[in-house]
Amino acid sequence: MKGTLMSEPIRIAIAGYGNLGRGVESAVAQNKDTTLVGVFTRRDPAQVVPEQASTTILPWDALQDYTDKVDVLVLCGGSKGDLPEQGPELAALFNTVDSYDTHAEIPEYFASVDRAAAQAGTTALISVGWDPGMFSLNRMLGEAILPEGQTHTFWGRGVSQGHSAAVRRVPGVAGAVQYTVPSTEAIEAVREGRGADVPGQDKHVRECYVVLEEGADAEAVREEIVTMPHYFEPYRTTVTFITAEELQRDHAAMPHGGFVLRSGTTGGGHRQLVEYSLTLGDNPGFTSSVLVAYARAVHRMAAQGQRGAKTLYDVPPGLLSPRSPEELRADLL
Repeated sequence: MKGTLMSEPIRIAIAGYGNLGRGVESAVAQNKDTTLVGVFTRRDPAQVVPEQASTTILPWDALQDYTDKVDVLVLCGGSKGDLPEQGPELAALFNTVDSYDTHAEIPEYFASVDRAAAQAGTTALISVGWDPGMFSLNRMLGEAILPEGQTHTFWGRGVSQGHSAAVRRVPGVAGAVQYTVPSTEAIEAVREGRGADVPGQDKHVRECYVVLEEGADAEAVREEIVTMPHYFEPYRTTVTFITAEELQRDHAAMPHGGFVLRSGTTGGGHRQLVEYSLTLGDNPGFTSSVLVAYARAVHRMAAQGQRGAKTLYDVPPGLLSPRSPEELRADLL
């Protein structure tokens, strides 16, 4: 696979054109050292209207024709039905970055992508976004700095793209959105050093707002949602059935956010608290911005000869920035 000189724009392409794909399109436009080759879609390209008039829409079947024209392919498919197949398949052709977010299955997904990327000689970064992603990084830092303590993650209140997509795949569902809602009482308990007293099932509620297909069995749909492994089964989950008009009117925005807290003690029994928080006005927009920053790092790692699957734990932070190491030392250190 050919790479560009580091002084040339990084050639990025998008695989999949939903909310995340549109976010990556906008994020590339905000980064002067990147350029968008195009968007690959499984839909009819003639029927896809891009956010920006300059964006080229390409058929999915043309991917193999672009292996020497793309430095990093950003995978914007869903974690439940798309990425388990697309991740390894596309890592065999391109340097890639994705936002695979089924936490319990990340080791298995990593292994499948690593086999493909190692054999092809590509660099494939998986599970990048804000969780997994920035939250993962802060969980690791908290544990490394405070080895005696507890880590707690709270999500929301906000729309989860992955969980919403999982609900929409349930038979009988015409449309849906899922909100993750943290318990304020649980957050305060962790801040006060009482995190051990908070059962995991009491930290969040998952609220699903669902539009049924005509003739669908509401109770069957509800049961399939609340018992879905990895997504809803471990949590308190509510399912509210609404109309398509209500979904569009009341649930079109995609805010999100959350907290990672590490509470622990240092020598002498001094209590310490590390807290990282995000307040996001647009979940896919932020996730896409993280993906593009890590696409820059993937391009640089590939140029260094690094091969196989990677996670953000393998990425030196300086590779995310368009600025030189000298600038970073002078201005931000």
